[in-house]
Amino acid sequence: MAPPPRPPSDSVSVLTRWTGVGDANTAGSIHGGRIMYLCDEVAGIAAIRHSGCRVVTAGVDRMIFLHPVLVGDLVTVRATVNAAWRTSMEVGVRVEREQVRTGELEHTSTAYLTMVALDEERRPAEVPPVEPRTEEERRRRDEAELRRRNRLAERAEILRGRDGRG
Repeated sequence: MAPPPRPPSDSVSVLTRWTGVGDANTAGSIHGGRIMYLCDEVAGIAAIRHSGCRVVTAGVDRMIFLHPVLVGDLVTVRATVNAAWRTSMEVGVRVEREQVRTGELEHTSTAYLTMVALDEERRPAEVPPVEPRTEEERRRRDEAELRRRNRLAERAEILRGRDGRG
C-alpha cells in the first residue's frame, strides 16, 4: 500500500552556519564544495522528513553559484521536497548569505538533488507522493517533473550512443 501524500511544507528544512577561515579559499570566499556539502545535508533532512526513511543522494541535477559567500557571513540553506516518484524525490535547495553587520541578505546558490529512500535492508523504499497546496508548490513540482524528463531523455540518448544507435 502506498504511503499517503504529504505537502512539501512538511519537508522544509533549514540550516544556518557562521562561516569561518577554515571554510574559505585564499580569496576569502567559502569553498563551493563546502556549500555543496551543506546543500546535501539539508536536502537529506528534507527527504527524511518527507519519506520517514533513511535516504541517500542519487544525484545533483544542478548546482548554480550566483554570488560568493564570504568569511564571516551567515549562510542559510533551505530545502524542500519538490516532487516524489516511486522511491526517489527531488529536493530543491536555496542558499542565502547574510552580512552580519548590515543584515543584508543575498541569494547565492540554488541546487536540485535527487534523494532515494532506503528500507532497513538498504533497498529502495516507496515514498509518499507530494501533494502541493499552493501555486508555488505546484510550480516547483511541475519544474521538477520537467528536470526528471530531461534527465531520463539524456540518459536514454547517451545509452543509445554507446550501443551505436545514436
